[in-house]
Amino acid sequence: MLVGIDVAKDKHDCFIMNSEGEVLAKSFTILNNKEGFDFLYKKIQSVSSSDKIKVGLEATGHYSYNIIGFLLNKDLATFILNPLHTNLYRKSLSLRKTKTDKIDSKTIAMMLLSDVSLKSYSDISYHNEDLKSLTRYRFSKVEERAKLKTSLSRLAQILFPELEKLVPTLHMTSIYQLLEEFPSASAIASAHLTRLTKLLSKASKGHYNRDREAAKNSIGSNMPAKSLELKHTIKLIRALTIDIGEIEAEISKMMDKIASPITTIPGIGNNMGAMIISEIGDFSRFSSPDKILAYAGYSPSTYQSGKLDNCYAHMEKRGSHYLRYALFQAKQRVCHLDSTFSAYLAKKRAEGKHYYVAISHAVKKLVRVIFHLEKTKQAFLKAS
Repeated sequence: MLVGIDVAKDKHDCFIMNSEGEVLAKSFTILNNKEGFDFLYKKIQSVSSSDKIKVGLEATGHYSYNIIGFLLNKDLATFILNPLHTNLYRKSLSLRKTKTDKIDSKTIAMMLLSDVSLKSYSDISYHNEDLKSLTRYRFSKVEERAKLKTSLSRLAQILFPELEKLVPTLHMTSIYQLLEEFPSASAIASAHLTRLTKLLSKASKGHYNRDREAAKNSIGSNMPAKSLELKHTIKLIRALTIDIGEIEAEISKMMDKIASPITTIPGIGNNMGAMIISEIGDFSRFSSPDKILAYAGYSPSTYQSGKLDNCYAHMEKRGSHYLRYALFQAKQRVCHLDSTFSAYLAKKRAEGKHYYVAISHAVKKLVRVIFHLEKTKQAFLKAS
C-alpha cells in the first residue's frame, strides 16, 4: 500500500492507493496536530490489506519534521522525496500546468509505485536532524559574527586608522576592551596613561608610548555616532562568541556519543566533522562516494546534443550547500596537514589542471576516504 502526503504548515493532504494502482482513499486533508496524525494512521489501518506500507512525502524542511517522527514511531516505512523530482514527475504526467496540494499527494504516491529503488528514511537520519540543526545554527552564528568583525574593522578605519598597524589583529580581547572603553583615537589620546598601559599590555608588546603618540597624531574622525556603533558592535561580537562556545560544547557532546572516525582525519575537528556527517545523514542511503558527491552538488553537469558533448562541464551545485561548504573547508585543512592529500593536490596542479579543478579532485578523494571510514568504522591512517 502506498500513501502520498503533501506537507504544508497547518495541514497535510493525503492520498492512498495499492500496489496495483487502485485508489483506496481519494485525497483527504488532515490538520497538522495530534488528532490529524491519529486520523491518518487509523485511515491507513482501515484500508490496509498488506503489511507492506510505504509512506512518501517531500523534503519540506521543518514543516515535515513532526509528521516524519510520528510515522517512524508507528514503524511505517517512510520515504523522503526531492521536490525537484516530484515536480518533474508531475510535469511528465500531463502537459497542462496543474498543481494543487491534492494532485501533489497523488503524484507522490505514484512515484512510490514507479520507483522501486527508493530507500526509506531511517531512525538514524531522523535523530541526526538534531546534530544538523546545531551545526547549521552554529554556521549562521559564525557568519553573523564574521559580518560584525568586518563592520568593526570598518569603524576602526574611520575612528583610529593607525591602530591596525600597531597590533597583530584588531580582533583580540585586549583590543576589544580598549575600543569599548575608548572608542576613538581622541579618546585614547586623552586616556590616563596607567589605564591605557594596562589595556594594551597584551596587544602592543610594550610599545605603549608609540600607541599613545599614534592616537594623538591620528587622522581618525571624532564621530560620537560611530563610536557608539563601535561599542555596540563589540558587545554583539562578545555575546555571539559566548553563544558559539555553548553550541560547540553541545556539538562535542553529540560527537562523543557518535564516535565517528571522521575526526581522526587531520584537519577535521568536531565542528567540521559534525557538519559533514550530519548533512550526509545515514551513510547506508548512499551506495558509493559518487552518490554523496552528487548530493553535495560536486558532480559535473552533463550536456550532450548532436556533436556537442560537454565542452565546458560545470559543477551542478545542487543539493546541500552546507555540505558543499563543509567539504571545501575541510579539504583546505586536510591538504595542509596531511602529506598524502597535499601531494595529491600538487600532482593534479602539476598535470596542468586549473586550481579549482584540482580542488574538486581533492574533495572527491576526501569523500572517498570519509565514505570508507564511516562504512568500516576504521580510524584514518596517516602516511608514515
